[in-house]
Amino acid sequence: MINPRSLSRRHWLAALPAVATATGQFCQAAEQPRIRVGQIGTKHAHASGKLQAMLKFPETFELVGVVEPDAERRAAMVDRDPYRGVTWLTESELLSTPGLQAVAVETDIPNLVPTAVRCLKAGKHIHLDKPAGESLDACRAMHEIATERELTIQMGYMLRYNPAFQFADRIVRAGWLGEITEISGMMGKYMNDGGRLELAKISGGGMFELACHLIDQVVSLLGPPENVTSHLRRTFPEKDTFADNQLAVFDYPQAIATIRCNHIDPMGGARRQFSVTGTEGTFEIRPLEPTPKGRLGLDRPRGDFRKGYQDVTFESPSGRYDEEFLDLASVIRGEKKLRWDAAHDIATHEAVLRASGML
Repeated sequence: MINPRSLSRRHWLAALPAVATATGQFCQAAEQPRIRVGQIGTKHAHASGKLQAMLKFPETFELVGVVEPDAERRAAMVDRDPYRGVTWLTESELLSTPGLQAVAVETDIPNLVPTAVRCLKAGKHIHLDKPAGESLDACRAMHEIATERELTIQMGYMLRYNPAFQFADRIVRAGWLGEITEISGMMGKYMNDGGRLELAKISGGGMFELACHLIDQVVSLLGPPENVTSHLRRTFPEKDTFADNQLAVFDYPQAIATIRCNHIDPMGGARRQFSVTGTEGTFEIRPLEPTPKGRLGLDRPRGDFRKGYQDVTFESPSGRYDEEFLDLASVIRGEKKLRWDAAHDIATHEAVLRASGML
């Protein structure tokens, strides 16, 4: 099998995106002032992981404090890692902290965008977990505020920093797969009764809450779709209204993309997969995490890869969210622009809402 990290420098630069490693950024951060950050909310599914990622790099980030307006929830989190020992603040205390530069917004989904808007109006960059609320208009308005104030919104679509998806992006843009004709993806899990009741509060179901990660990748590779068709099933209507088995079809001039989301799949985590196919090749990722594995098929040699099928292996990321927060640090320091701009994030959100039957 081919390990991209053992390839020649020429091939590495040709085949993979130019992103710094966590180790390299960690060393550079030691020479610069720390970025003062905070977190608002603990109820998002990714909240504890995001806080853990910021705490992992103390030379890069100085955590000012965490906000949880729900007193019962806050009391439940005080003695749990990674919240043990953090400073608990009110939102006004956090946003008025001298030198605060960025806030990770990790509330429940209905409060994500309203909270983000308050942070932006206070002059803070934000990491906003996904998806960006239930309203396209509110999402657009939020990005308008950020653009007017020259602030960054980094959406929490975690697969953007997954090495296999970065590899896919690079080879598609380099033309290795020819003209893209097909994308397919699956992102499911088996959800317990408590989780079903919680997700049933949002009509878009699992496609909205989970498969949005894959829809972000579709829009990254192909741009905004011309049309989106949503198919959903509520398998146990006698139990709840959760849309637990869904399929979305994204139409493009020369391509069709399909994304599935199944929350009644006992093998859902292991079956998560993504593939992109063109007129000159294909690339498949399965599993997606924690250590992604790829299989590349080419109709001719490309770089150091031969014609035909071959495995492409990737090292496990140092942490699920490490790279995205180190990337945000580089953006805040003015070293680079965030690759995903407002136009992309708005197009992704519209596609997510349409795929979920919410628009």
